[in-house]
Amino acid sequence: MKKEETDFFNHELHLPELTVRGILLGTVLTVIFTASNVYLGLKVGLTFSSAIPAAVISMAILKMFQNSNILENNMVQTQASAAGTLSAIIFIIPGLLMIGYWQGFEFWQTLLVSACGGCLGVLFTIPLRRAMVVHSELPYPEGLAAAEILKVGSGAVDKKQNAGGLKEILSGTFLSGLIALCTNGFSVLSGELSYWFAVGRGVTQIPLGFSTALLGAGYLVGIASGLAMLVGVLIAWGGFVPYFTSLGAPADGQTVGAFAKAMWSQKVRLIGAGTMGVAAVWTLITLVKPVVAGVRESIQNMRLPQGAREFHRTDMDMSFKSISVVFGIMLLGLLGTFYSFVDAIHLPLEETLIFVCVGTLVAVFMGFFVAAACAYMAGLIGTSSSPISGIGILGIIVSSLVVLVLCSSFGIFDLPNGTKFATALAIFTTSVIISIACISNDNMQDLKTGFLVGATPWRQQVALLLGCLVGAIVIAPVLNLLYEAYGFPGAMPRLGMDEARALSAPQAVLMTTISTGIFNAKLAWEYIYMGLGLGVLLVLVDVLLRHNTKSLCLPPLAVGMGIYLPPTLQMPLVIGAVMGYLVHRHLMTRGHDVFENSKRRGTLFASGLIVGESVMGVILAGVIVFSITNGGSEMPLALVGKDFASTADGLGLLVYLCVIVAFVRCVIGKSQA
Repeated sequence: MKKEETDFFNHELHLPELTVRGILLGTVLTVIFTASNVYLGLKVGLTFSSAIPAAVISMAILKMFQNSNILENNMVQTQASAAGTLSAIIFIIPGLLMIGYWQGFEFWQTLLVSACGGCLGVLFTIPLRRAMVVHSELPYPEGLAAAEILKVGSGAVDKKQNAGGLKEILSGTFLSGLIALCTNGFSVLSGELSYWFAVGRGVTQIPLGFSTALLGAGYLVGIASGLAMLVGVLIAWGGFVPYFTSLGAPADGQTVGAFAKAMWSQKVRLIGAGTMGVAAVWTLITLVKPVVAGVRESIQNMRLPQGAREFHRTDMDMSFKSISVVFGIMLLGLLGTFYSFVDAIHLPLEETLIFVCVGTLVAVFMGFFVAAACAYMAGLIGTSSSPISGIGILGIIVSSLVVLVLCSSFGIFDLPNGTKFATALAIFTTSVIISIACISNDNMQDLKTGFLVGATPWRQQVALLLGCLVGAIVIAPVLNLLYEAYGFPGAMPRLGMDEARALSAPQAVLMTTISTGIFNAKLAWEYIYMGLGLGVLLVLVDVLLRHNTKSLCLPPLAVGMGIYLPPTLQMPLVIGAVMGYLVHRHLMTRGHDVFENSKRRGTLFASGLIVGESVMGVILAGVIVFSITNGGSEMPLALVGKDFASTADGLGLLVYLCVIVAFVRCVIGKSQA
């Protein structure tokens, strides 16, 4: 085993690494996982890392070919992993439909924003690789996990684990997809259940959600973030909602549940927004020192004469010339995209060019800053837990304030659609920033995986660029497909659609609300201020816990998300996190090897749960669109009517409990031997 590992790190190694077959497989996986992540992100505001499932699938398929190896498999997962992060653009861009500026997703503008932003995210993190990957003790949890799985497939560990890993991820995918079909297609299972009750003069609920994808996501998130989300739910629904509902009364014909949800949507969610804003600022403050150190080291290295750079194969980044060429192309793409976007309102040429240049500069310069921040945060707590939403909040505030100054100077607000244009431009600019942030978040995990298995960094960076381009092509059609099938809050494509089935797109709603509030001065700032104060308090609590205890912490961003997101989406995450914690404690008593092997099975099964529900959501969206365009129902597969609702609630709960049992058995079943 030692010899094989040494061979992979050999400077003179000549093995297939970035191959045509690998690129084609990576392209297929990128399409699948991009579509899955777009659906999941619009539904619940979360995306999943596709690196691990992509690695498992790659190993299973490429084993059928000669000369396949760990380095080629690593390139496939590197390319496909872009899908798990580039799709985060959906956290903001649906806002253009919500404000009525777009009537559907513009293909070329959406593609270019995604592609240019994603590729810039790759370029911006290249100078940070040595400081944050090679010379750093940052754990990079997903990067380490992906490396272990790749070693399984290469024979660096027991080969039997490879077949087992594929079995677990496919089992989770099939189970989750079947349940999603019965829930969202056949309608025989309920997706959530709430018990409403009075608290003094107010009202609140005990929420339950039955999403298997979120159960798997909770397992991956971990106990710290899971409990922090639970704290957020308790603050919102155990404190704020009962308080605000006690101050008023439901309107005529309005149920107490609908009244409580209105109070939460109109007031409590803004408190959550303020909390997340403070948490994001605090996160960035803590990153200033390592970011500056990393940039300084990379700049010093670039200034060395070419003859002084004797890099090992596993330490070779893209050349400065290649980086400059790609950067120039992406910059031109952004300038053209911004020009196309701004020119639609037919401003004078001078004003149009100023808007284009300022928008591009804000996106690029702030994008570089958040790329460094996200790169460090990915190494510290992982891609899945990194505060992309918080970065987006900062991005929309900065973009809105810059646009506000420009529009005020040029009298744009006096035009008939001036305010709508200003809001749209701020959203569009933030879309680029988020694209940069999310890819930089993922890039460092992949580079850590490559560092551990002996990959060539510049080839990985090329693979990531390819993943960004393929993912960008997929995003716009999938967005349009889901929009036509479900709609978004305040943006339904057809009259008479059931708004209860609309994709919540929580981050897009939040950022659009913030931007609109900045421009029309109608945002309820008092609740934002309450959230800011709460955020400061939570930061202090988290700091005290980290300094005075060995393991306790309270991530303030996770608490803010607990306040902001619907509770029926939070509870499966909490259940998954608690389940994982208890199972891991049980396994730790059985030895390190048993613990690590069982934990790996749990990770793969959880990834399968996420993929299954997400892919089924995309498939059902296609079925719905096909039905509607041919004059059919919006629920073409439904086997029961609304009178089946109470039975569906009971069945949904029963099936969900069975999934939890199956999950636990999958993780610990073999460890009993």
